[in-house]
Amino acid sequence: MFEAVVALCLAAEPKICRARLVPGYRMASLSGCEAALNSSPPLMNFLVTNFPQRLIAAPPHCQQTGPEAAVIEAAPGLFVHMGAVADVSAANAGDVSNSGFIIGTRGVAVIDSGGSRQVGEELYRAIRSQTDLPILYVILTHMHPDHVLGASVFAEAGARVVGHEALPRALADRAQTYLANFELLTGAQALIGTQPVLPDEVITATSSLDLGGRVISLQAWPNAHTGTDLTVGDPTSGILFAGDLLFHRHAPALDGSVLGWRRVLTQMQSLLYTQVVPGHGGPLLPWPDAAAPLQDYLEVLITETRAAITRGDTLGEAVQTIAFGEADAWELFDLFNARNATVAYTELEWE
Repeated sequence: MFEAVVALCLAAEPKICRARLVPGYRMASLSGCEAALNSSPPLMNFLVTNFPQRLIAAPPHCQQTGPEAAVIEAAPGLFVHMGAVADVSAANAGDVSNSGFIIGTRGVAVIDSGGSRQVGEELYRAIRSQTDLPILYVILTHMHPDHVLGASVFAEAGARVVGHEALPRALADRAQTYLANFELLTGAQALIGTQPVLPDEVITATSSLDLGGRVISLQAWPNAHTGTDLTVGDPTSGILFAGDLLFHRHAPALDGSVLGWRRVLTQMQSLLYTQVVPGHGGPLLPWPDAAAPLQDYLEVLITETRAAITRGDTLGEAVQTIAFGEADAWELFDLFNARNATVAYTELEWE
């Protein structure tokens, strides 16, 4: 198979480049790809409107298709990609969260997009290996960069970007910080061509999307893991995409309200699904049983934070002890628990 790409390089360091996928030109032969490219060349103004001035480009051309994301077919027409249970690095280019896609008779919905344009392109290729149907939607379960930074490839392919009603403001406020932080972790090359995209449609409570013979359910939640959490359910298969409202193996990361997260997780367990895709780990777990480890962690976090506040511990003292008994239950615990304790302490000291 062949595809169209455009070479993007750093203006300050022109030897640092990446071949950025141009969606819509996948063909079985090189000549077919070139003919499609010649007859309908891509609009090159995207380089001006979508990328910083530090990026320069070589003309689009065709080459063999690049790497595609590894996926499992968790149910007929529903595929899941499991990101690495790891911190963001040059080795994974931001591929540290789970994503997936659901195929109907009319088109495809993508759930989350990875932590860089490169990761999103690999997921796009995995979709194109399964179906030529149009990608109708890319649904972002929350604002964190490891879930949203690959979305531009799907938007360029014609998908509508869907998210929580608070997502546009949250992404607009944090986008440049996310990019700067991820570039430090992955290196500049992996982030070439990566730009966040804001939602075209927002969900305020519940909604549904018809993929053709398959209707998926979306639900926006109050402040919990973040203030932008959204779940995606597929009643056809009984599978729920929980985003980061559910962690497995990977230490939880609190960026919202610990009390809100506990409430939401309890409410989610009444949803009528039998399996769940967590935001990290898994990739496919029994539901609602899979909620128990996270529920236990949140209870410990709340109880021990309240105890520290009652004792009069300072924040600096408290984060050295809160929830440390949970360390053996979670990978990457040292990277996330102190921040969780900080967020919980800041919230609970005002009770």
